[in-house]
Amino acid sequence: MEIDGVISAIVIGIVIGVLGRLVVPGRQRIGILWTILVGIIAALVGSAIAAAFDVADTKGVDWVEWLIQIGLAALGVAALDRSKARR
Repeated sequence: MEIDGVISAIVIGIVIGVLGRLVVPGRQRIGILWTILVGIIAALVGSAIAAAFDVADTKGVDWVEWLIQIGLAALGVAALDRSKARR
């Protein structure tokens, strides 16, 4: 992976992580670095899922892929928040 791929993955991870965090109601007890990490993972896994369902490359904006990624990020943020609450 080249440096521009890493930078774009981080930027997309930030956006996806923040959007996923906004979807989860209430206050989350995780930091921004966890949010970014969850966003990066959600972006990668969401892209793979969208490619598997053949909705990754459509004409225009890939709304379905974005929704999958944001949903996965929301699940990740909620799961981390629950694990932090139990401690």
